[in-house]
Amino acid sequence: MNHTAIINIAKGQLGIDEDAYRMMLVRVTGVASLRSMSERQKIDVIDELKRMGFRIKSGGHSLPKAFAPHSRQIHALWNSCYRLGVIQNKSREALRAFCKRFVAHGQDAVAVDPDLLSREQAKPVIAALKAMEQRGMAQERVQ
Repeated sequence: MNHTAIINIAKGQLGIDEDAYRMMLVRVTGVASLRSMSERQKIDVIDELKRMGFRIKSGGHSLPKAFAPHSRQIHALWNSCYRLGVIQNKSREALRAFCKRFVAHGQDAVAVDPDLLSREQAKPVIAALKAMEQRGMAQERVQ
C-alpha cells in the first residue's frame, strides 16, 4: 500500500478533523499538502500518526478464522512436505487431488476441498502427510 493511502486511512481511523490534520502536516513537514510532499516526508507523517495511536493492520492474505484446526494442519503439513522436497507441486489443486484419493477415491465428479473436510475425513489425510513428512525428515538427516 502506498504512503498516501496509509496516511488517509490513519486520518480516518484516528478521527482527525481537517484543520488538525493540516496543522499536523505543517508541524511535521512544513508542508500543508500531501501531494507536494516527498516520500521521506510522508514516512515522517506516518511515524507521527503512529505516535498518535495509529496501528497498521496486516492485509487479508491469511486464512480466515473459520477454518478448522485440522484444515490448518493439513495446509501446514503440505507446505512442510514441499519444503522437504517430498512433493514437487505445492498448488492447491495438487492438495485437493491428494485429499480426493482418501475421501472420494474413484469418484471423478466429486471435488474435495481440504478446508471443508470433517475431522473424520481429515484424519487419514493428516496421517499420510505426517508419514510423508517423517520420510522427508529422515532423508534430510541422511544427506
